[in-house]
Order: sequence, then structure tokens, then C-alpha cells
Amino acid sequence: MTAIIPAAELAAATAPGTPPSEHPVLLDIRWRLGGPPGRPLYAAGHLPGAVYVDLPGELAGPPGERGRHPLPDLGIFGAAMRRAGVSLGRPVVVYDAGDGWAAARAWWLLRWAGHPRVRVLDGGLAAWTGPLSTEEPRPAEGDFVPTPGGLPVLDADGAARLAREGVLLDARAGERYRGEVEPIDPVAGHIPGAVSAPTSENVTPGGQLRPAAELADRFAALGVSPGTGVGVYCGSGVSAAHQVWALEVAGVTAALYPGSWSEWTARPGRPVAGGPEPG
Repeated sequence: MTAIIPAAELAAATAPGTPPSEHPVLLDIRWRLGGPPGRPLYAAGHLPGAVYVDLPGELAGPPGERGRHPLPDLGIFGAAMRRAGVSLGRPVVVYDAGDGWAAARAWWLLRWAGHPRVRVLDGGLAAWTGPLSTEEPRPAEGDFVPTPGGLPVLDADGAARLAREGVLLDARAGERYRGEVEPIDPVAGHIPGAVSAPTSENVTPGGQLRPAAELADRFAALGVSPGTGVGVYCGSGVSAAHQVWALEVAGVTAALYPGSWSEWTARPGRPVAGGPEPG
């Protein structure tokens, strides 16, 4: 199953008459770092039948030495998914306001935790032209139980090793990679050997993900080639999930470093590089 679904295809999949077993579970993952809370936006209007999922509380653990958005407690994550109606036998579509970062985090977690049929709405809610609803659904309890291992994961040592032996992509903005600014974490710069690959360059000016062939060309130019190990990190593991999703659409399976830069810099003494080169 492809990792992406256009709005027109989702409209057809949720149209009256669709077999219940094929009607996707819809998850609203609206969240933005420093932005307005997602739940009021959800209450004001969401895709009919969509259930709101809170990224900081249900798709991440408490911030600390493991990073600002570490992997969630599996019990909390599993309960949130079952509450939303997620079952192994039904497809899932996740969406956010439009940039895809939060939705990709949910896509990655579900795939990592063993769900095989998860797609991200291309362009998010901004691409949806159908009706919206203010009614909060109460779906039947799902049966999904997280079983980690569906997608590869890196820890700090693994990320450092991949930066030397494969390709480690830094998904943050270029100025943060270069160490010119650091608005969130205590240290500026990047993991030595990592390659700058801002997530923002995965999408078109209209907010849709670039076609698979364009993405493949982009990643090839960054050193991604068949047989090469690939990993991704960002500030806290959210925008990096978008990069892993884009790589998946391009035909490349990449590992995510969930702790990312916020975990890397939480322990004093880890090496840091600056400037435009991997270092």
C-alpha cells in the first residue's frame, strides 16, 4: 500500500456505499510547535468521522533526556489508537492542517508499531474540498495493539555510526543545521557527518508532497543510493518523520532517530559540527 492518499481518492473512499471494512479510520493530528492547540481547531471543523489525537500527549512521551518528543509509552499510544477505532483489519488515514509533519509522525508511529495500512492525506485539511463536521464521533473500540519493529529506529550511537558509514539526513532548516541560529535546543549545529536536507523541500509551493520521481532525484543528489543505509533526524523527531515518509514514497526505507537533536544535545560531550559541510 502506498503511504500517501490524494484528497479526491479519500473522498471516494469515504463516500456512501463504501464497504465498512474498507472505510478508513480518520485521525486528525493537527499540531504545530508554538502554534495554537489542535483540539479547538478540530472542534471548529474536521473531516466527517475523524477522531482527534493529541501529538504531545498521545504520540510522544514527556520531554526529557530522551528528547522533546520521545517515543510514547506503548500503553498510552495503544489506548489512544483503540479509542479512535484503529484496528489491524482497517486502513487508516492521518491528516493535519497541511504541512504534513504531525500527520507523518502518526503515520510513522503506526507503521513502526505494526499497522500495515496507513496513509497520509496529501496536503492535509487544506487540500480537502468536501464538507467538514463539528460532530465528535464515538467509534467502536479498535483492536490495535502496538508491536514495535515495523520500521527501523536509531539511537544516538546508531545515528553517529550511520553518519560515518551511510547517509544521515538532517531534516531541520538549513540555518539550524549550519549552527547560525538555534531557537529551541541548548546547542547549535549538527551531528558530525550529517547532510543538510530540510523537510520543507519535500513539498511543492501548494503544500503537496513532490512526485515520487522528484523526491528520488532529490535524495539521490544527497547521497542516497541503493544499498546505502539511510537515517533521518530533526529537532525532536517530528519533521524527521515527514522525511522518512517522503523517502518511503520515493521507494527508500529509512531509519528514524526519534530523540534527534534535542536528545543529542541533552548529554554534554557529544560532538557537534557547524557550517554548511557535514564536518
